[in-house]
Amino acid sequence: SYMGKLLMIQPDDDARIERLKQRLGIERKVDVVRAGIELLAAHAEQQERAGRWRRAARAAAPTSREANAQFRSHSRLKRG
Repeated sequence: SYMGKLLMIQPDDDARIERLKQRLGIERKVDVVRAGIELLAAHAEQQERAGRWRRAARAAAPTSREANAQFRSHSRLKRG
């Protein structure tokens, strides 16, 4: 049967994978590695999405400040 590509793992990392395999009740080491890759991919996607939101918020901030200032100057709800 085809085994795919070999991956050289340091003994300490192999032991960590084995401990996670037992703790999580996962049958194969490769499934532990795949789960880790999936978590990293999800984290990277979340970080990229947050970066896009930050850039969009920065780009919109001057327009938002201007719109808010105009709204406040014409508002009937005067404060102070």
